[in-house]
Amino acid sequence: MKLIVGLGNPGIEYQFTPHNAGFLAIDLLADEYKVEVRNRQCRALTARAVIGSESVILAKPETYMNLSGLSVRELIAEHQVDPQSGLIVIHDEMDFPLGTLRLHRKRSSAGHNGIESIIGALGTQDFLRLRLGVAPEHKVSDGKDYLLSPFRKAQMASVGDMLEAAVDAVKMILAEGEAPAMNRFNRKED
Repeated sequence: MKLIVGLGNPGIEYQFTPHNAGFLAIDLLADEYKVEVRNRQCRALTARAVIGSESVILAKPETYMNLSGLSVRELIAEHQVDPQSGLIVIHDEMDFPLGTLRLHRKRSSAGHNGIESIIGALGTQDFLRLRLGVAPEHKVSDGKDYLLSPFRKAQMASVGDMLEAAVDAVKMILAEGEAPAMNRFNRKED
């Protein structure tokens, strides 16, 4: 069993914001595998799916971003998932340009409160992260305001492409493993 967690904030007002990129990726995965992320358990909305040959739980914590670790810790315990080998966390990343994605493990939170919460709750940094670049083209004066405001119309094509790439990355991780996925998705664009 693998646990794939997308980070975000519950509520319609946050639905299409940069901070909810993880939720949006989970929604796209759910659509592709024809499941609905609506079961409530462990302070999250969840769905079961089979991706390739892997049974997975798709999860969107309802604890708000800064307390994501509470839900993730409960989900790990409930489904007896080893964080090192069975957890994939998908989240927004202000350090990368919009549309970029990178796979990492064993890294600090780099100031991301949701990841900080998960590291604190699990007591380890050793879990796979799919970081979705959401940084705007131009510097913004208030990063928090930007993250919690809806994507602009001009950004939607890049967001859609990034989310589709995130789905492809998850499928590749599950089918071929982490290293081949890192080799493919962590390449610098020419």
